Amino acid sequence: MNCKDIMKRIEEAFPPQAACSWDNVGMLAGRMEKEVKKVYLALDATDEVVRQAIEAGADLLVTHHPLIFSPLKNVTDGHFIGRRLVTLIQSDISYYAMHTNYDVMRMASLAAEKLGLQNIRVLKESPQMENKGIGAVGGLAKAMTLRECCDLVKETFSLPSVKLFGDPEEMVSCAAVVPGSGKGETQDALLKGAEVLITGDIDHHEGIDAVAQGISIIDAGHYGLEHIFIEDMKHFFNAKCPEIVVETAPIRHPFQMI
Repeated sequence: MNCKDIMKRIEEAFPPQAACSWDNVGMLAGRMEKEVKKVYLALDATDEVVRQAIEAGADLLVTHHPLIFSPLKNVTDGHFIGRRLVTLIQSDISYYAMHTNYDVMRMASLAAEKLGLQNIRVLKESPQMENKGIGAVGGLAKAMTLRECCDLVKETFSLPSVKLFGDPEEMVSCAAVVPGSGKGETQDALLKGAEVLITGDIDHHEGIDAVAQGISIIDAGHYGLEHIFIEDMKHFFNAKCPEIVVETAPIRHPFQMI
């Protein structure tokens, strides 16, 4: 199966038009006609991931976050992004990214299901895709304290710790989840009746301002919630492209609490 055929199967489920206007998704490097026998899946196209894809003998690297966001004026090994692109192309590994189109079509509902939320609905509907969008909101399986909710998040996403803005003993029954960076969705979560927003990339002011407005925040980290992309896409490829071997990057958080 070549890259072009694989792209068609991916984009039937995760159409590029579902992505946010500022995003950069699709085939970002390599040959469309490249014959693919092995795919390597990761969240980010880091130097380590590029090396691992080469060592695995991959023909196609698929990541969630695009390596190229802004237009490049040149592609050389003098810049870290250019160096990765040069290495991929020299190794004849094609590169495909699926970011907010995956977020809109799958990420939030997947996270909500893993958390056991009930009566799940879209938090912020996409203007391009009916009944799809960024984030999800739903009822917790039972009312619980925020401390217990933190434990649920840690267990669900295999996390050593989370950051809580709010009273650990406060009872909550309705949660919103925005994998990745949900700092722009606090108001949407409030409007949908969520008592806690589970997301990442929340800074000091956003956290305390959210609590002041009546919603607590569980910051589980950007990578902490989004690494579910890797295993989910492995299942996708196994179902849609069973003839292709799939290898995945190990779950490795980009920072450590010391």
